[in-house]
This record gives sequence, C-alpha cells and structure tokens, in this order.
Amino acid sequence: MEYEEILPEIIGKNENKILLLVLDGLGGIPHPETGKTELETANIPNIDEFAKNGSCGLSIPVLPGITPGSGPGHISLFGYDPIKVLIGRGVLECLGIGVNLGKEDIAIRGNFATIDENDIVTDRRAGRISTDENKKIVDLISKNIKEINGVKISINTVKEHRCAIVLRGKNLSPDVSENDPQKENLPLKEILPLNQEGKFTASVLNEFEKKVKEILKNVNSKAKVILLRGISKLPDVPTFQEKYKLKSACIATYPMYKGISKVVGMDIIEVGETVEEEFDKLEKVYDNYEFFFLHIKKTDSMGEDGNFNGKVKFLEDVDKKIWRLKKLNFSAMAITGDHSTPSVLKGHSWHPVPLVIVSPNMIRDDIERFSERECAKGILGTIYAKQIMYLLLASSLKLGKFGA
Repeated sequence: MEYEEILPEIIGKNENKILLLVLDGLGGIPHPETGKTELETANIPNIDEFAKNGSCGLSIPVLPGITPGSGPGHISLFGYDPIKVLIGRGVLECLGIGVNLGKEDIAIRGNFATIDENDIVTDRRAGRISTDENKKIVDLISKNIKEINGVKISINTVKEHRCAIVLRGKNLSPDVSENDPQKENLPLKEILPLNQEGKFTASVLNEFEKKVKEILKNVNSKAKVILLRGISKLPDVPTFQEKYKLKSACIATYPMYKGISKVVGMDIIEVGETVEEEFDKLEKVYDNYEFFFLHIKKTDSMGEDGNFNGKVKFLEDVDKKIWRLKKLNFSAMAITGDHSTPSVLKGHSWHPVPLVIVSPNMIRDDIERFSERECAKGILGTIYAKQIMYLLLASSLKLGKFGA
C-alpha cells in the first residue's frame, strides 16, 4: 500500500509550520589523506546542535546504489515517487526562469559549448561565458530563428552558459536523443528519434542546431553550438495544496529548483544570491505560508568542482547563519540534502544522505555531530527520501490515525 492510497483520509490542517532545508549535494565520502568527509572536517557547531536536539538518520534518494539527478532527488524529498514522477531538466529550467509551458510544449535545457572545426566539443560550458554575453547571443539567435517547419522556437537566457528553449507546435514529442557527448574531446552528437513519434522533433532540432552553428560561426565568443539536454514535457502531478493541504513556498537562488517547486505548485519567492538573503526572505514571508522549502546550492557546486576545502568552508559559512532558524517557530524541520556530491568523486553519487528532523514530537537520539557516520547511528535509521515528507507531516500533527 502506498501513502497516496491512505493520505486523503488522514491528512488534516492546522497552524503548524514545516521547514525543509536542503543543502544540495550535502553528503560526501572520506578524503584519502585525512579519512574524513567534508561534514566530519567542518566546524559546524550550530548544525551539530540541531543534530543533538533532533532525530537523525540517513536517506536514500531513489534506490540503494542509484545515483540521482537533481530532479529525482528533489521530487523524492517532496514526497513523490521519483521513479513514477519523472520531470525533465528542460521543464525545470524553463519553469525556473518563469517561462510558462503548455501541456504539449517541448522544453529543453541548453548549454552553450565550444567546438573545433571537426565538430569536436572542446568545452561543454563555453568557458562559462558571462550571463551578459549569453543574453547578447540569445538575442542574436532569437532574431534569426523564430520558426522551423511550422514549429515556433523561443530561446531564453538562464545563467552563465545555460539557456532554455521551448518548441511549440503540432506533432512534437520528447522522445529524442540528446546531442551532448557528456565529455569534452568527443564529437557533437546527432539528435536521433527514439521512436516513430520522435522523428519530426529530431528533424526540427537538428535543423535548429545547424542554423545556430551558422549564426555563431563568426561571433567573437566561445559559444559556438548549443548542447540540447533534458528534452521533456510538463508532467501531470498533484500539487502540494492538493496532496498535503499546504500553502507552500520555495526560496532558492537557482532556476532549476524554482522549476521543480513550480511543478508541485509552490509559490516562488524571489530572492538574491546569498544564503544570508535566503534566510532574510524566510523570516520576511514566515507568516504567509505553512510549508517552506529553502534550497542552498553551493555545497553541490563545490563537490562537483572537486573542491574539498571549499565545500568544508561553505558548510562552515552556512553554519554561522543557520542559528537564525531558532528564532522561527517550526513545528517540524528537516536538514538534509537531495543527494551526495563527494568532492573526491567530483559528481553526484549513490551514497545515503545525512538527515536530521527537529520537532518536539520526535524522539531525540544520542547523536552529537551531524555527519554521515554519526547520522547512520541515529534513531531514524536509513529511510527513503520520499518518506521524509510524511515524517514532517506527522511530527507537525497533520496526520490522523489510519484505520479503526
């Protein structure tokens, strides 16, 4: 039996507030020189105090041994089955920057990239061009490509080397391959249909890429092509309001996390670029919502860059600000990550993620520090990330008794 089958008869409303604080890519593995993870190395007394006062454990984003993308990692934290609810990166990218999508639109996440004369991808991020340079290139493409074979095409700047593309028209399908070789010094791929329905869309995208290459050929920029990724449609899922009876808010700096929050019906609270500004905004909108998703990005960025010391320092910087949560009255609060991003591996990994839930209605355990090995000893044990939301609901007294 799944949660969805029994939730409607036991879910209730009250004034209690819930916070889900996600440190993206939180977990790590030991550095070969020290034998300690980033969390074990960092001086994080405030986060440790939350661990001492809460129920600790580890969470598995999807399944044991499966490395999740950010989409499955977050949809799982929101209490949805990440295997059944598949949200493409293109959809997340478009929604995250405020592009409205229709049910039949195709959304694509784009990376400007550099290629040589033989179509070998030499830099998948085009030297991380500035957002201003991105805007100029997007304007140029937009003026020259408006429609291909009856399909309207819009391209939008996201940030740095990233852009978002929307196809609108008839007979479109997301069932096509991507042209991203995934690594440098490999040739740009042709976009291929994955089935009969994808043939037309593949032809449109290959023609689009051909035109983009021609436009950018003589432009003074490292951006010479677009890697077309996350080609997807808007999924049909129940919102937070429908599923949990919660008025919910997302506080995040990066478009993708705003996008996934918008898919599940959260209000997007505009905020600046810093963690300090995120906590400022949380305090400002506290009275207006019942559920808050606060996303912190750079733990993941440092991990992907292989910057062990940088991730440690950023954790310490967050710790200096996280005490502010004590000023707010949350009936239940979870601190965790959407997945692990060990600096040693320079990417997402399958390792379980440290978790603490702080609530007066939960049982405190004997954990003294917030880390992978310590949380493994916690009272929650190792659970699936999709179960966290239901523990938050229960500990905020929003779930009634099931059965007689």
